[in-house]
Amino acid sequence: MANCDDIQVKELNKRASGHAFEVILSPSTPDAKAVFLLSPNRKKETSLDEIKKKLEAAEERRRSHEAEFLKHLAEKREHEKEVIQKALEESCNFSKQAQEKLNQKMEANKENRTARMAALNEKFKEKDKKLQETVAVYPMLNT
Repeated sequence: MANCDDIQVKELNKRASGHAFEVILSPSTPDAKAVFLLSPNRKKETSLDEIKKKLEAAEERRRSHEAEFLKHLAEKREHEKEVIQKALEESCNFSKQAQEKLNQKMEANKENRTARMAALNEKFKEKDKKLQETVAVYPMLNT
């Protein structure tokens, strides 16, 4: 321990991180002695009521956190339901539109087929008429 007029320096145990020293200041008057505590004040002992209050506060925080989590989970599920409902509606609309297009195409094909059949029937009638006229003009072809 090194002494200087008003200061005392005491070397503490050496540590791996470096040296530790305790510095003690002497009081300004010889009869006034001050006590310097180097260790931190000890925590006062907690009472049973304080412990209960802390436990209740912790339980309230846990409940609050759980309620917030459940709320978030419910919102997420609601969003998922909305997304699924929207997807079902879009799928239904797509199916309806596809069915309508298919019906339109089938109707157009039916009309085209009917028109072609009518044209072919007309063509065959004309050929049959020409054939009848030819047979009437040339009866010997009838045999």
